[in-house]
Amino acid sequence: MTTWVGRTAAEIAAAVREGRVAPRDVVAEHLARIEQVDGRIGAFRHVRAKEALAEADEVGARPDLPDLPLAGVPVAVKDNLAVRGEATRIGSAATDETPAANDHPTVARLRAAGAVVVGLTNVPELCVFGTTEGVHGTARNPWDPTRTAGGSSGGSAAAVAAGMVPVALGNDGMGSLRIPAANCGLIGLKPGPKTVPAGISNGDWFGMSENGPLATTVEDARLLLSVLAGADPTPGPGPSSPRKIAVSVRSPLLGVPVTRPYAAAAREAAAVLSGAGHEVRRADPPYPWWLATTSLAHWTAGTAVDAQDLDPRRLTRRTRVHAAIGRRCLGAVQRGDRREQLRRLMEPFFEEHDVLLTPALARRGPAAAPWHERGWLRNVLANTRYSPLTPPWNLTGWPAMSVPFGTLPSGAPCAVQLVGAPGYEQGLLDLAGRLEELRPWARTAPSA
Repeated sequence: MTTWVGRTAAEIAAAVREGRVAPRDVVAEHLARIEQVDGRIGAFRHVRAKEALAEADEVGARPDLPDLPLAGVPVAVKDNLAVRGEATRIGSAATDETPAANDHPTVARLRAAGAVVVGLTNVPELCVFGTTEGVHGTARNPWDPTRTAGGSSGGSAAAVAAGMVPVALGNDGMGSLRIPAANCGLIGLKPGPKTVPAGISNGDWFGMSENGPLATTVEDARLLLSVLAGADPTPGPGPSSPRKIAVSVRSPLLGVPVTRPYAAAAREAAAVLSGAGHEVRRADPPYPWWLATTSLAHWTAGTAVDAQDLDPRRLTRRTRVHAAIGRRCLGAVQRGDRREQLRRLMEPFFEEHDVLLTPALARRGPAAAPWHERGWLRNVLANTRYSPLTPPWNLTGWPAMSVPFGTLPSGAPCAVQLVGAPGYEQGLLDLAGRLEELRPWARTAPSA
């Protein structure tokens, strides 16, 4: 008997289109997988078992089934995006329990393409932090359940890494796709503005937040991105075209070093790409000294906007403090002077190089612990120490992705980050595909 758990979205969709399996059977297998493993992983805030099976039957009866790019593919959706008939809780006790009347545009596009939403995944409160825990649950890394899956798309990443779904929808405002992807051994792509519909919370964190895919393979990430974008993204030069790649292991933030395993992974990935014919050289981006304070201002100000209509008594203390600091930064952040200055600083660098290759993280993810019960400063320091390399590319608005590469001494996945200039999503996917071909990585966690 063929099992569809652990198969890619592309494989599942092809089988459904060709009539080799019914959507209901695929969804039922994945629901059984969720029931089997999610008790110890904590990926889902809510599982739509009955609804998902009914929707799978509807997909199977569609007259356009042979043309659906995601025919019968089970997907998970991050719990800050509306799913029709379900509440959007955003990891908080302060949010509204009223079911959404309509799907978010990205969810609507997934469903139109034949995907079946099996559940909504756990996030930290208001998607603020790089660890995922709170009143609705704790998302653990399937490779090492003592560690966080990352955040804020931690539940989505854990669901994919544990084989509960082949692909998931997340979003990224300061690294919220790339951080959990790096922890969990996945492809996580933050596209540039207007590639995929945003509409995340109240104002997309001043346009820094983007929706994107989490997947186990480059093929699946490319497939999901094309559906989310409504068309294929802007083509790159082609998989075999030599690229000019800058490799940097320097942390963008002063006093926050990159540990040896992540730096070594970036250097080794650079060597692999150089051996594949790309022009690779060491070059550090011109990170400004004020990057840390600018990142903090935008991070907190985004939370201030998202929290403004919520009852502060029902928010955790760390979120209240984060929002209070952000209110003081709103004026400067809304003007956008620092973001424009950062873009101007970086533009010459990306005129000289097609892609920047860096470590994805500075160190492994923190313990899976009740961080929502701990103080604000302790949370900020823990987040900053392990993920200083993601925020610059939300501030510029340029595409960036996390790509699995190698393993940590613990046996958990390691990862590198690829960054490109505006419109270079396809070029990043092409390079990630080359790394995947030359250094294949494990698709799902063996211990899940």
